[in-house]
Amino acid sequence: MNQKIYGVTMGDSSGVGPEIILKAFRQGEIRHPIVVYGDLEALEYYNNALNYGVTFRKLQTPAEFEEGALNVIDLGALRRQDVTPGKLSRQSGRAAREYVVTATRAALRAEIAAVVTLPINKEATQLTDPHFSGHTELVGELCDAPDVTIMLVSDELIASHVSTHVSLAEAIRQAKKDRIATIIRLTCEALERLRRGRRVAVAGLNPHAGENGLFGDEEIKEIRPAVEWARSRGLPVEGPFPPDTLFYLAARGKQYDAVVCMYHDQGHVPLKLLDFEGGVNVTLGLPIVRTSVDHGTAFDIAGTGVAFTRSFIRALELAAQLATDP
Repeated sequence: MNQKIYGVTMGDSSGVGPEIILKAFRQGEIRHPIVVYGDLEALEYYNNALNYGVTFRKLQTPAEFEEGALNVIDLGALRRQDVTPGKLSRQSGRAAREYVVTATRAALRAEIAAVVTLPINKEATQLTDPHFSGHTELVGELCDAPDVTIMLVSDELIASHVSTHVSLAEAIRQAKKDRIATIIRLTCEALERLRRGRRVAVAGLNPHAGENGLFGDEEIKEIRPAVEWARSRGLPVEGPFPPDTLFYLAARGKQYDAVVCMYHDQGHVPLKLLDFEGGVNVTLGLPIVRTSVDHGTAFDIAGTGVAFTRSFIRALELAAQLATDP
């Protein structure tokens, strides 16, 4: 591959994914060569409905990329009549999963430099894949990478996660020393590649980080030993700290460059509050680069043309940065 080509998955056709791609392309915001893994008829539906006037080029492989049009690898899973903006669709859910599978396999073959994903609706995808829990887990399985996790990146805050799309009860069960130590290591490695500083703080699981065992002993038995393991290997990590003050110290006090969170909402809530439109999801622990927008399918506004493109553009820019050879 002479030039780096980035694969973008279209997302669920009932949501805002297709129009975000079209809108960003029409507005000249896309600064890197991309190929879209999706359905051409779905893209044409939104292109006509929104009067965007985007021209398309249908490819068989990313190597056929040419400037001047939106390059699309058409999976042929949907027809125009299958596109139902704002409505849960079995066909769209199945197709959205196939876009991710196809793009991930292309990245593993080094046909594309990275994968940038637009949102899937989990409920729709589970209609044909009952075990589907999210992009992160699916891509990790395809890459045979058991230690994947989410890192959210914004200008205000970076947060990685010990557990992802599981219940809170399961998240507590997963907060074990070995898993926490792995996420600390992956976070430190990612910060090196992002060149965003190296200071990592680890959040506690319980209120007040357990208050020396008064409110739970996970900090004593699992989290602190993981931090000590990391420090013994020279990693610049501290904690565990009470989450209610830690995010302020990281985001406002700038005392830390990233926070390792114990569960999904512990990291997602502060980051989305600080930068909902600009946050980017990065999957750690993969042999490929995968980034994503940090928002959902937004069925309520699908097809209206008002969806913001900022998270997508930042996800593409971050993918390009991570895919750059050191």
